[in-house]
Amino acid sequence: MSLPKNSKTKENPSRREFVKTSALVVSSAALASGASLARAAHISGDDEIKIALVGCGGRGTGAAAQALRTEGKVKLWAMADAFLPKVTNTLQRLERDLEEDQAAEQPNALTAAIDVPPERQFAGFDAYQKAIDSGVDLVIFAAPPGFRPLQFEAAIAADKHVFMEKPLAVDAPGVRRVLAANEEAKKKGLAVGVGLQRHHQQGYIDTIKRLKDGAIGEILMTKVYWNGAGVWVRTRADFASAYGHKPTEMEYQVNNWYYFNWLCGDHINEQHIHNLDVSNWLKDAYPVTASGMGGRQVRKGKDHGQIFDHHFVEFTYADGSTMMSQCRHIPGCASKVDEYAIGTAGKSHIGDYEISPETGGNWKYEGKRVDPYQQEHHDMFAAIRRGDKYNEADNGARSTMTSILGRMATYSGKIVAWDEAINSQIDLSPAKYDFAADSPVMPNAKGKYPVPVPGKSKVV
Repeated sequence: MSLPKNSKTKENPSRREFVKTSALVVSSAALASGASLARAAHISGDDEIKIALVGCGGRGTGAAAQALRTEGKVKLWAMADAFLPKVTNTLQRLERDLEEDQAAEQPNALTAAIDVPPERQFAGFDAYQKAIDSGVDLVIFAAPPGFRPLQFEAAIAADKHVFMEKPLAVDAPGVRRVLAANEEAKKKGLAVGVGLQRHHQQGYIDTIKRLKDGAIGEILMTKVYWNGAGVWVRTRADFASAYGHKPTEMEYQVNNWYYFNWLCGDHINEQHIHNLDVSNWLKDAYPVTASGMGGRQVRKGKDHGQIFDHHFVEFTYADGSTMMSQCRHIPGCASKVDEYAIGTAGKSHIGDYEISPETGGNWKYEGKRVDPYQQEHHDMFAAIRRGDKYNEADNGARSTMTSILGRMATYSGKIVAWDEAINSQIDLSPAKYDFAADSPVMPNAKGKYPVPVPGKSKVV
């Protein structure tokens, strides 16, 4: 895939000064030299692959288990998170799952080794760097996406293979950083996987291929949805109960990360990226403009931070076709997570693997169905062992930018062009990565956070 015509990706502008620079900043010289900070990452044949997990939430736990279920020698070697109890709790869960799987001799069981002693359990803002430097070959990044560009840069500088969950950034500077670091990954021959698992789901693969081959003619419109009731909320009281002390503002926001744009990028970025990516995949392109509307209808509490609870966006591609996008987090409403296409000669329910040409002869995928979350790890680890080129980061970054483009449109109420969006200098990251420091957004006297206002908010 490529950028839209006339799109320009400029070099990343200078970033804000970070504290703890030895742990938090990877120099451009290190990236350029390709120097490894620890164990080299190039694997062949039956070599053992040592992995580090960075981000020990639910998705990180799942990704680590899936990596351990791949064929060949794999060892979980190090773990890292902002908060140490999350490391120890996830480790206990993985060890329990391993024991249960091996005792039951289940198919696709966890058969790899787990060897994460206390000295390789890391916590804090610099924990990711310690995990990278611990002697691993591959790093799984599943921390909040606001940390992804910084952590990805560090792993590539250290010559590590990477699997990272989507999305890959929360702002345009972050997207540019990921794209730049990925150029180094490609030069080094490092494998990079991205958690857009529909690309490893055979029903999607076959459906998209047939549509690209002209099964319903030229694609005029896609319709994509992520409508549901919403996700968890983590209050200050929840933090105190879990960690035994009253949180600082930074601790609170990192723990309740979904509701702050510097950490999550809004739910159009964190979840709806999956559906937006399917449309981009079908079109072999990325939108050139976006316009839309959104707001906060029911999710208005102090612990709901600053993100919207609904977005509706019309994206336009360079060929004039459109993608109509809905995402909503409101309980009691209709739920829908799906994708559709309308062409000059028929239509397709992509998410259900159905194609309906106007001439008849409807088609539906009837093949084998596998867990795509597991399959993406099977595919990546097998490619590493074969020595194949394997890199999904460019598309992951540009589909992330598609999500950010949509957010820019709903937050501003304006038509936003890809070129101005990708080159935006608005950087959401904090001035200091320190739990005692101020967060990028701070509450007012009533405990409320600044919320975007269409017609007033600056987004580029």
